[in-house]
Amino acid sequence: MRRARVPAAIGILAALGLLLFLLPLAGLIVRAPWSQTLAELTDPTTTTALGLSIFCSLSATAIALVLGVPLAMILARTRGTLRNILRALTTLPMVLPPVVGGVALLLAFGRRGLVGSLLYQWSGIQIPFTTAAAVMAETFVAMPFLVIAVEAGLRSLDQRYEEAARSLGAGYWRVFTRVTLPLLRPAIFSGAVLCWARALGEFGATITFAGNFPGRTQTVPIAVYLALETKPEAAITLSLILLVVSIAILVGLRDRWLGV
Repeated sequence: MRRARVPAAIGILAALGLLLFLLPLAGLIVRAPWSQTLAELTDPTTTTALGLSIFCSLSATAIALVLGVPLAMILARTRGTLRNILRALTTLPMVLPPVVGGVALLLAFGRRGLVGSLLYQWSGIQIPFTTAAAVMAETFVAMPFLVIAVEAGLRSLDQRYEEAARSLGAGYWRVFTRVTLPLLRPAIFSGAVLCWARALGEFGATITFAGNFPGRTQTVPIAVYLALETKPEAAITLSLILLVVSIAILVGLRDRWLGV
């Protein structure tokens, strides 16, 4: 079948759109201080920020797995208006400005927040501006990616396998662990990787709710922002790390996530 020719105007607009993505990346790569990359990567400030980012993002992903998979199951098994409301609430952090998410977390879990005030009165624990706050901020922003991926996996799941297992006398938990989870493994894996990548790059909610304390809440995106004014070489090096991670994830998950 002969393909229809694309009008020149469409091709020009598409090329301009592609340049909008490529030029910033090219600027980052061309201006990168390649001769100083190793020195910047081994700088104590850089290694501390990287270590903290890895810890916080992995912790956020683990929490998202524990809470997000059950939530995805509820969304996949629910129908009607209730499902729409639950899905809107679950995916809200994806469209909410991250800084607004940080303010919301502060008003909920801050010393004078809805839950934070009670927690402080009962135990004297303060969550904001701690490593735990950084983990919570990253979880809040990143967990929707996991929930959406797992829910999509559940909806595409052939429920006849679960029904066959139940007809043979298997209980709910046995069906869940022996049938449902193995079939969901690709969706859970891709959702967890996307969640981790989003948590690794989180900035707005983290700096608002957790602040900027080196070794405690200063993750890589925050370090990039601060270094850009005083030490641009370090900022570019850290940006390259996040760029490489993002490209690797998109390339690795294109079959599972993008469907190509």
